[in-house]
Parts: sequence; C-alpha cells; structure tokens
Amino acid sequence: MTINEGLRLMAGVFTLISILLAHYVSPYWLLFTGFIALNLIQSSFTKWCPAMMILKKMGLKEEKPIN
Repeated sequence: MTINEGLRLMAGVFTLISILLAHYVSPYWLLFTGFIALNLIQSSFTKWCPAMMILKKMGLKEEKPIN
C-alpha cells in the first residue's frame, strides 16, 4: 500500500466513524467530518498532509512517478 492509498483509506474510515458518532452520540462530531474535508481540500493544493508523515513512519511507500 502506498502513502496516497493509505491516506485515502484513513480519510474514508475517519469520515464514516465521525458520521456514525454524529448520529449516535452527538451532532458535534460533524465538526470532525468538516475538519477531514478541509484537510483533504488543503492537501490537494499543497500536496502535503500531516497524516502523510505518520503513514511514512509506519512504513508505507511513496508512489513512483510515471515517466
């Protein structure tokens, strides 16, 4: 698994968890969903996300550029 795939997986899982928590626990968990969305938007422009450093330290590999 590459860092980008891991990042997508992490964002998807956290989004689902936050929606479930908003439904069953408190609607304030939707703020976490918004944070995930804003982080994905900023990372699309900057090509950087804090989670990428964590995933790299966990041993996930970077994608090789296609020539």
